[in-house]
Amino acid sequence: MTAEQYLATHFEREPEFVRGKLVERGLPNLSRSKVRQRLAVLLDGLGYGCLSVSLKLAGDLFRTPDFATFEQRPEKELPESPPLLIVEIASPDDRLRDVEQKLEEYRTWGVAHVWFVEPEMKKLYTYDRGLTNVARLELPQFNLTITAEDLFA
Repeated sequence: MTAEQYLATHFEREPEFVRGKLVERGLPNLSRSKVRQRLAVLLDGLGYGCLSVSLKLAGDLFRTPDFATFEQRPEKELPESPPLLIVEIASPDDRLRDVEQKLEEYRTWGVAHVWFVEPEMKKLYTYDRGLTNVARLELPQFNLTITAEDLFA
């Protein structure tokens, strides 16, 4: 499949497009959904926040993070410039290798802050050439700190 075919096809559950292949996203569940909702509330007002927006990282690479925050509203409906922040939330069927590959793609693309949230284990991670378990997620320029208690209450 080509990128043009991917963009022209309507899917029941929107997959990601990774170098010519369709990649299914993790099934939504209650824990993941609740964390997305909490993130949307906690990050509201920090630029232009989006839930599950498709992003064009390269000509053959389209990803859909659980949450993205842009400094301002992107000019295109399918953003081609990196947001300030991307958050991925673990699904029970995620494979760590695949998650780390996706997070590395975001970092390489130029996303300044890449976070990973694990609802079942109630753990928070930042990503910069590898996952680091942290007690809090921070955006210092916005004086923002998010703890596990904030997300998993």
